[in-house]
Amino acid sequence: MFTEETTMHNLGTATSQQRLRVLVVDDNVDAAITLSELLKLWGYEAWVVHNGLEAVRIALTHQPDVALLDIGLPLMDGYEVAQRIRQEFSLHRPILIAVTGYGQEEDRRRSLEAGFDYHFTKPVNLAVLRGVLASVKK
Repeated sequence: MFTEETTMHNLGTATSQQRLRVLVVDDNVDAAITLSELLKLWGYEAWVVHNGLEAVRIALTHQPDVALLDIGLPLMDGYEVAQRIRQEFSLHRPILIAVTGYGQEEDRRRSLEAGFDYHFTKPVNLAVLRGVLASVKK
Protein backbone atom coordinates (compact mmCIF):
# COMPACT_ATOMS: atom_id res chain seq x y z
CA MET A 1 0.00 0.00 0.00
CA PHE A 2 1.18 3.47 -0.79
CA THR A 3 0.70 6.80 0.93
CA GLU A 4 1.00 10.32 -0.44
CA GLU A 5 4.62 10.50 0.63
CA THR A 6 5.66 7.33 -1.21
CA THR A 7 4.04 8.32 -4.50
CA MET A 8 5.34 11.86 -5.01
CA HIS A 9 7.95 10.64 -7.50
CA ASN A 10 5.32 9.09 -9.81
CA LEU A 11 3.57 12.31 -10.81
CA GLY A 12 2.03 12.40 -14.26
CA THR A 13 -0.87 13.76 -16.24
CA ALA A 14 -3.83 12.11 -17.86
CA THR A 15 -4.00 11.93 -21.61
CA SER A 16 -7.18 11.99 -23.62
CA GLN A 17 -6.65 8.28 -24.34
CA GLN A 18 -6.81 7.44 -20.63
CA ARG A 19 -10.53 7.61 -20.09
CA LEU A 20 -10.46 6.06 -16.64
CA ARG A 21 -13.75 5.49 -14.90
CA VAL A 22 -13.56 6.79 -11.33
CA LEU A 23 -16.08 6.26 -8.54
CA VAL A 24 -16.02 8.97 -5.85
CA VAL A 25 -17.56 7.95 -2.52
CA ASP A 26 -17.86 10.53 0.25
CA ASP A 27 -20.71 11.51 2.56
CA ASN A 28 -19.56 15.13 2.33
CA VAL A 29 -21.67 16.03 -0.71
CA ASP A 30 -19.81 19.24 -1.59
CA ALA A 31 -16.39 17.59 -1.34
CA ALA A 32 -17.49 14.62 -3.45
CA ILE A 33 -18.99 16.78 -6.18
CA THR A 34 -15.98 19.09 -6.24
CA LEU A 35 -13.59 16.15 -6.57
CA SER A 36 -15.76 14.63 -9.29
CA GLU A 37 -15.72 17.87 -11.29
CA LEU A 38 -11.94 18.08 -10.94
CA LEU A 39 -11.60 14.50 -12.19
CA LYS A 40 -13.72 15.38 -15.22
CA LEU A 41 -11.47 18.39 -15.92
CA TRP A 42 -8.51 15.99 -15.83
CA GLY A 43 -10.21 13.89 -18.50
CA TYR A 44 -11.76 11.10 -16.44
CA GLU A 45 -15.30 9.78 -16.29
CA ALA A 46 -16.66 10.06 -12.73
CA TRP A 47 -19.64 8.95 -10.68
CA VAL A 48 -20.49 10.18 -7.17
CA VAL A 49 -22.28 8.39 -4.34
CA HIS A 50 -22.57 9.28 -0.67
CA ASN A 51 -22.88 6.01 1.25
CA GLY A 52 -21.31 2.58 1.32
CA LEU A 53 -24.27 0.59 0.03
CA GLU A 54 -24.56 2.76 -3.07
CA ALA A 55 -20.80 2.50 -3.56
CA VAL A 56 -20.97 -1.28 -3.79
CA ARG A 57 -24.00 -1.15 -6.09
CA ILE A 58 -22.43 1.35 -8.49
CA ALA A 59 -19.09 -0.47 -8.43
CA LEU A 60 -20.81 -3.69 -9.47
CA THR A 61 -22.89 -2.10 -12.24
CA HIS A 62 -20.36 0.40 -13.66
CA GLN A 63 -17.08 -1.44 -12.93
CA PRO A 64 -14.86 1.59 -12.31
CA ASP A 65 -11.12 1.47 -12.88
CA VAL A 66 -10.54 3.42 -9.66
CA ALA A 67 -12.62 4.04 -6.52
CA LEU A 68 -11.84 6.96 -4.21
CA LEU A 69 -13.42 5.97 -0.91
CA ASP A 70 -13.92 7.84 2.32
CA ILE A 71 -13.74 5.51 5.32
CA GLY A 72 -16.37 7.09 7.58
CA LEU A 73 -19.42 6.43 5.41
CA PRO A 74 -23.06 5.92 6.40
CA LEU A 75 -24.73 2.50 6.00
CA MET A 76 -21.43 0.68 5.36
CA ASP A 77 -17.94 1.98 6.13
CA GLY A 78 -15.18 2.25 3.54
CA TYR A 79 -13.33 -0.78 4.89
CA GLU A 80 -16.35 -3.01 4.26
CA VAL A 81 -16.93 -1.43 0.85
CA ALA A 82 -13.34 -2.26 -0.10
CA GLN A 83 -13.71 -5.84 1.15
CA ARG A 84 -16.93 -6.36 -0.80
CA ILE A 85 -15.47 -4.93 -3.98
CA ARG A 86 -12.44 -7.21 -3.62
CA GLN A 87 -14.74 -10.23 -3.10
CA GLU A 88 -16.94 -9.44 -6.10
CA PHE A 89 -14.30 -8.54 -8.68
CA SER A 90 -12.08 -11.32 -9.91
CA LEU A 91 -11.05 -10.27 -13.43
CA HIS A 92 -11.48 -6.50 -13.36
CA ARG A 93 -9.76 -5.38 -10.16
CA PRO A 94 -10.25 -1.66 -9.55
CA ILE A 95 -7.61 0.42 -7.79
CA LEU A 96 -8.98 1.34 -4.36
CA ILE A 97 -7.82 4.60 -2.82
CA ALA A 98 -8.82 5.61 0.69
CA VAL A 99 -9.29 9.40 0.86
CA THR A 100 -10.06 9.93 4.52
CA GLY A 101 -9.57 11.91 7.67
CA TYR A 102 -8.41 8.70 9.36
CA GLY A 103 -4.64 9.00 9.26
CA GLN A 104 -3.29 6.98 12.17
CA GLU A 105 -1.04 3.97 11.61
CA GLU A 106 -3.87 1.68 12.74
CA ASP A 107 -6.15 3.22 10.08
CA ARG A 108 -3.53 2.59 7.40
CA ARG A 109 -3.13 -1.00 8.56
CA ARG A 110 -6.89 -1.56 8.40
CA SER A 111 -6.97 -0.06 4.90
CA LEU A 112 -4.32 -2.50 3.73
CA GLU A 113 -6.17 -5.43 5.29
CA ALA A 114 -9.45 -4.33 3.67
CA GLY A 115 -7.85 -4.31 0.22
CA PHE A 116 -7.01 -0.68 -0.42
CA ASP A 117 -4.08 0.03 -2.75
CA TYR A 118 -3.46 3.55 -1.41
CA HIS A 119 -4.33 5.46 1.75
CA PHE A 120 -4.40 9.26 1.49
CA THR A 121 -5.30 11.56 4.36
CA LYS A 122 -7.56 14.55 3.78
CA PRO A 123 -6.96 17.09 2.50
CA VAL A 124 -5.50 14.97 -0.28
CA ASN A 125 -2.49 16.28 -2.18
CA LEU A 126 -4.05 16.77 -5.63
CA ALA A 127 -0.73 16.50 -7.46
CA VAL A 128 -0.12 13.10 -5.88
CA LEU A 129 -3.66 11.94 -6.62
CA ARG A 130 -3.34 13.05 -10.23
CA GLY A 131 -0.05 11.21 -10.54
CA VAL A 132 -1.55 8.00 -9.19
CA LEU A 133 -4.51 8.23 -11.55
CA ALA A 134 -2.24 8.93 -14.52
CA SER A 135 -0.20 5.82 -13.69
CA VAL A 136 -3.23 3.50 -13.76
CA LYS A 137 -3.23 1.31 -16.84
CA LYS A 138 -6.57 1.22 -18.62
